[in-house]
Amino acid sequence: MNDKNFEKKDFTAIKSNLISLGYSVNCFDNASEAVNYLDSQIDNMTVGFGGSMTLEEIGLYESLSTHNQVYWHHRIPAGTTNSEIRLKAHSSSIYISSANAIAESGEIINIDGNCNRIASLFYGHKKVYFVIGENKIEKDYDRALYRARNIAAPKNAKRVGAKTPCAINADRCYNCKSPERICKGLSVLWGKPLTGEFEIILIHENLGY
Repeated sequence: MNDKNFEKKDFTAIKSNLISLGYSVNCFDNASEAVNYLDSQIDNMTVGFGGSMTLEEIGLYESLSTHNQVYWHHRIPAGTTNSEIRLKAHSSSIYISSANAIAESGEIINIDGNCNRIASLFYGHKKVYFVIGENKIEKDYDRALYRARNIAAPKNAKRVGAKTPCAINADRCYNCKSPERICKGLSVLWGKPLTGEFEIILIHENLGY
């Protein structure tokens, strides 16, 4: 984030609300600090990544993969398939994702096409980390849902070259029935699930979609 006019959002309320919902929360001024923190916390583990431009932008895979076994379908090793990597990510000890939107009141929203990411966010890992730039934060649930459907999803559809109405201008959701529609599943975490650890990493930068 190089914008000199960028004003940081106040994380006080959202951090308090997330903690009250059972999450651990850590806040960082920039992505580099967040990557260094995660690099120090995750060592010699199997790690799965969800599809995320935030994780791509901050270079977390490159840091963690030097001392962990990291599975991410954005990085498919020779001799393996996309499906194999997704399944290994799903069975990993640690899972890392971003969010399409998060409400200041604490709801975390994601939309998926294959739904591998939202499946992994609910159950099965020792610990789940959410890495979220402050551009994903909305005041309440309704605004967060709107953001996920009308901002994040169209931009992702355009990025992957989907043949959908929203991908043309990446402007809004058209609630289409296109075969390549990437909005097949919606996940909302109202609070921390009963099993496993969940940590929210909030970063004072605009990251991802």
